[in-house]
Amino acid sequence: MAATRQAKFWDKVADRYAARPIKDPAAFEAMLADAAGRLRPTDRVLEIGCGTGSAAIRLAPHAAEWIATDFSAEMLRIARAKPAPANLRFVLADARSAFDGGPFDAICAFQVLHLVGDLPGTLAQIHAHLKPGGLLISKTWCFSDMSLKLRALFFVLRSFGLFPRAQALTKPELRQTLRDAGFEIADERVFGDNPHGPYIVARRPEMA
Repeated sequence: MAATRQAKFWDKVADRYAARPIKDPAAFEAMLADAAGRLRPTDRVLEIGCGTGSAAIRLAPHAAEWIATDFSAEMLRIARAKPAPANLRFVLADARSAFDGGPFDAICAFQVLHLVGDLPGTLAQIHAHLKPGGLLISKTWCFSDMSLKLRALFFVLRSFGLFPRAQALTKPELRQTLRDAGFEIADERVFGDNPHGPYIVARRPEMA
């Protein structure tokens, strides 16, 4: 039921979301460049919560196959209307079916882990569907690290249906949840001026 409500929210805001310009283009480009540098031409990559496909379209040429999933049909409608590489597929999938076709060499989750209802469960699924040595490449908002004033604004917006439900994470909590799921944190960076959205590359160990 919660997933259905979330999908309805993103269906409703999809056109507004797509029309909104990227807030920090330089930071976005830097993140894409780093992610691209971690991929190999032979990689099969899964992206969860791909939204309107901006990252998928840019990164797919650096892999052999890119499967971009989202549970919002309206987000995918916008994504599919864009010119895209031939090795990129957009797939409508919820949490139960998003990992079909694994294991993968890399799984990307840009701006999505703070939106899932069961973060430990989602990370366990990601871990299970990565090949040994495979990468989780993510960018996640840590709302609990933000100012009280900003958190209050998000609460008000959510009460009017203008902001999605989200996990209240700190960066240490996010790192620990990744480690608890069996990941090794390979790298952590911040692109741009906002320190509350860390870009984390985590690896499934080669050996359990």
